[in-house]
Amino acid sequence: MTDLDLDGRVLDHLFDVIMSRRDDDPETSHTAKLFSKGVLKVAQKLGEEATETVIEGVAGNQEQLADESADLLYHLLVLWAARGLTPNDIWRQLEGRKGISGIAEKASREIAAGS
Repeated sequence: MTDLDLDGRVLDHLFDVIMSRRDDDPETSHTAKLFSKGVLKVAQKLGEEATETVIEGVAGNQEQLADESADLLYHLLVLWAARGLTPNDIWRQLEGRKGISGIAEKASREIAAGS
């Protein structure tokens, strides 16, 4: 497989794999084990992976950063699934932000939230 064969669709495929393993035996599937422990544990694991990703980002080891980033994305997808979101829900949000300044987009969310 070349870099030209790789794109964001790998996340959609990973999400499909996560969903297919959701109800597997927690003794044989890490994904099923996460789901069986509930959304709080899934969120905790995501936080741990985020911290590890930040540490590797600062440390500067590209291979370790890539590895931790992959773990972070996996756990993020598990959290989405646990909360009933799909990648398409997120892609729609991102698509809706095209051409909008990050500062303006954040300000509009703060106004909507009443901050």
